[in-house]
Formats: sequence, structure tokens, C-alpha cells
Amino acid sequence: MSKYTKVGGVWVIPLHVKIVVVMVLLLLASNVGSNLINLVMNRGEQVKLLNTLLVRDLTELFIFTGNQYEIYANYEKDLSKSAKVLRDNSLHNLKRSRSSSFAVYPDGSLLFFASPDLDWKVFPDSEALAGINQLKLEKVNEGKFNFTDGKYQYKAIYKYQAGWDVFLVRAEDQDVFNEDSMRVFWTIALIILIFTLMVTLVAVLVLRHMFRFVDRITESLMAMQRTQELDLIDLPNAPSDDITYMAMSFNSLSVTVKNLMSIFRRFVTQDVATRAYKDRTIRLEGTKKILTILFTDIRGFTFMTETLGNDIIKLLNLHYDKAIRHIQDKDGIVGSIIGDALLAVYGTLEGAYEKKSLKALQSAYLIQDVASDLRAAMRAKKDSILQNRGELTPMEEDIYKAVLLEVGVGIDGGEVFYGNIGSYERMTNTVIGDNVNSSSRLEGLTRVYQVPVITSGFVKNEVEADSGDYWFVELDTVQVKGKTEGKKVYWPVERKSLTPELKEQLLGHIEGLEAYYRGDWPTAEKLMSKVGLELSQVFLERIGGRAAPSNWNGIWAMTSK
Repeated sequence: MSKYTKVGGVWVIPLHVKIVVVMVLLLLASNVGSNLINLVMNRGEQVKLLNTLLVRDLTELFIFTGNQYEIYANYEKDLSKSAKVLRDNSLHNLKRSRSSSFAVYPDGSLLFFASPDLDWKVFPDSEALAGINQLKLEKVNEGKFNFTDGKYQYKAIYKYQAGWDVFLVRAEDQDVFNEDSMRVFWTIALIILIFTLMVTLVAVLVLRHMFRFVDRITESLMAMQRTQELDLIDLPNAPSDDITYMAMSFNSLSVTVKNLMSIFRRFVTQDVATRAYKDRTIRLEGTKKILTILFTDIRGFTFMTETLGNDIIKLLNLHYDKAIRHIQDKDGIVGSIIGDALLAVYGTLEGAYEKKSLKALQSAYLIQDVASDLRAAMRAKKDSILQNRGELTPMEEDIYKAVLLEVGVGIDGGEVFYGNIGSYERMTNTVIGDNVNSSSRLEGLTRVYQVPVITSGFVKNEVEADSGDYWFVELDTVQVKGKTEGKKVYWPVERKSLTPELKEQLLGHIEGLEAYYRGDWPTAEKLMSKVGLELSQVFLERIGGRAAPSNWNGIWAMTSK
């Protein structure tokens, strides 16, 4: 996983990086802190050492100055020579920069001044001098004091020399005195930094190896979040530790949830299951949509149920298993299954709105193929029995007739209400509207006209705009039960199965239908009688040698569903 992966506007930093950062900070804090404490403690010892050195040097200087005073007072009487001797004697103890030894009179003038790099003509700090003069008045003739030359700060000790009437001073710039310890401090700090970088590099390599499975888990979880699909986390050759256990626990939970989702999807429509997974909830809500509705029904279901008994479930499952697969392959969703009837909706799935009527029609003929294949298999089974035994028993004959599935399909479309109804305790997904009822009525008409599929003008217009694979043959203008207006209905004939003979028959039907609409029933009857299709028999029975009613408008009112 990249260190710079961003999820929901937040950077996701690998765990081993955080551990290394914390470890480095703690290591630096520990080592630098220890080094700093060591420096402070050494500083304390250095101050003691400094005081000891200053006292030693001042003691030597005091003794030498006293002896030199005796020589000056009793023999030489040469002040400048004595001052030079005192200065030269003091220089051999002054090794550091800004070290100094000198004798200062109470007025600030100097008897002598010795330093490797300083050259004072008078004592530079009048306030400090006034302080030791005051102490002298109080009979305090030696001690410690601090002074400045305006640029540097000095620590010093002094002692009054009565013969020369001077304060002997031994002084050091403490910053210079501490330079060695600071040099050691920064050297050690550099070593600590180098050592920390080396440890960090090793730690990164070790922790990346140790946490490589954490990275894989994180990558897998992010992929699941992107796809909104649960999956298993694959950790080949993972060690037996708590990280592996965590992944195994997630996999177990993932399998459980996927099983529940699989069961859930079998009882709700695909779009509802997808929305529930993404939104984590299902609400009682719905919207108006323009959808295509497919309704299919099995003919002769009462006879089948009476004949097969409980085995009717096996037959239905055998049929629906393949039929539903074809519906879903064409982006349809199964709205409901009630015994021998199935309702499917097209246009609800994301990205599947276009060509919804074409897909519904394709599904209709695939469903017909399922029934046709089953009938063919049953005929083959019957032929095998006849070949072996010569005949079927009466019960076997009834069963054979019962399993020869015949299905009708009606397809309509338009504006409907699509959503969830019920309560938050128990709800169902549904589609409501005249076009839903109409698809059921159209399926019922397949029994009347003896055609496999009947559609409305809505479906005809949408399919013809998307495909030329179907020839929509107008069957009739029908006013179904419960409606007040007539509606043209169509038989969509697959052009790939359109033989010249069938085409000629259909053209004859269309010619006869035009006469039928005009009210010229004799001509219509004459033309229809030549067609030879079962659907034409419907019109021949209606006409029955009669003339059209005086109020004829071309619409046939159905008296049953």
C-alpha cells in the first residue's frame, strides 16, 4: 500500500511508518536527553574544577606576589620590573582564550595584567570593583565575583594583597572553559543521529517485513470499499500471530455476511439488494419511472397441479431456474412469482435503462425457448418409453400432458410507481400502475390469439427504435376488461424465424384486418379464411357470417381477463 493513499479525504499511513516515527522520536528524546543530563552534570563538575584551578592559581600568585613585594621593597625599588616579573610568572598558567591574571588597585588601575589574548589597561567593570572594595571595608578580603568587559562574562576569584595594596584576580571566560564539553556534546549528538538513522533504516526494513500482512489486509479492505463488495483476504504463508487471526476472523465474518447477502438477494430484487448494501438501509419510498413490464403465465396450470400434486414444485423450479437467469442476463429484475405467474421489470438497474423494451422482448423469446426445450425433452422421454414398452399407462399419459409446458408472455410499458411499500417491520418491493395490469391482460390475450408473445404500442415503438430484428404484426384493437379505451396489440415475430410461408400468411392477416377495421366484415371473413393461422380463426368466429354492427368502431371489447 502506498504511504500516500487517501480515503475520504484522510491520509492512510501504514502502521509500520507510525511505529518507526514514534520509535525514532523516543530514541532521539532518550539519547539527546541523556546526553543533555550528562552535559549539565559535567558542567557542575567543571564549575567545581574551574573554582579549584582558580584557587590554586590564585594561591600561587598570592605567594609569588608577596615574595616579589619583599624584593621590590627591600632591594630593587623598580616597579615596572616587578610588574613585568609578576606578569611573566602569571602567563605560564594561562592556556585558554580570554584567561587572565592581574592585580588591580582599588581605583581600577592595574599593577600588571597577564592574558594570552587580552590587553586591558584598566579594570573594565567599575561596578564589580566597587563591590569588592565594599567587601574590603567589611573586612572581607577574598572571594568570588563576576564581571564583564562589555563583551564577555567572566568568573573570577580575588584576594587582597596588603603589601602592594591590590586585589589579585584570577579570571576565566566560562564559555571558553565549557567549549570542550560543548564540543563533546555535539559530537555525541552527531553520533546519536547517525546511530538513530541506521537503527531507523533497520527498523523500517524489519517492521515492513513484520507488518507486510497488515499492508495486504489494508489493501484488500480498500479494494472492497471501492467495489462495495465483500471478499476474502488472501494471506499465503502468513505466520501464526494475532494479525493472521484478525484476517481469518474477518474472512469468517465475510463468508457469513456474503451468505446472508446471497440469501437476501434471492428474496429481493437485485437493485434493492445493491442499494441496501451501499446505503446500509432500506427505506419505505418510491418514485414514478418509465419502465417496461413483462408478465408470463403457464397455461393449463390447474390441470398440471391436479395431475402432478407436490411434484408441481419441481417442475416450476425447473422452468423458473432457467427463465429467471435469462431475465437477469437481460438486466431485468424479478418483481414477483405467484405460482404459475411471474412478473419482471426492466429499466430499474443502474446503467440498464436504455433498450429496456428490447431486452424484455429478448427475454420473452428466451423464456419460450426454455418451455420449448422442456417439451422436446419430455417428447424424447415419451418416445423412449414407447420404444421400450409400446405404450404409456393412463397416469403416465396424464403426467406427460401435464409437463408439456405452454407459456404466454405479455409486455407493456410506461409510467409506473416503483418502490417499497409496507412497514419497517415487513416491506416488499413492488411496481404499481395501469401498465402493470395491462401486461397481465396482454399475456391473457396470447391464449385468445394463440401466439407466444403480445406487446403494446409502447413496446413496439421502443424496440423498433433500437432494433430491426422483429416484425410487429398488428393483431387487433382490444378494449380489455376494466378499461374504457381500445388499445392496439402486436405480435413481435422474430425475423430470423420468418419463413416465406409465414410471411405470406401474416400479410394476408393484415389485409383481412384492414377490412375488419373498416367494417367490411364479409371481405374480412373471406381474406381471413385463406390465412390458415390460428389467430385468424378468432376473427372468423367473431364475424360468423354477420355484418359489422351499425356502431362499429374497430374495437373489440373483451368480457373476461
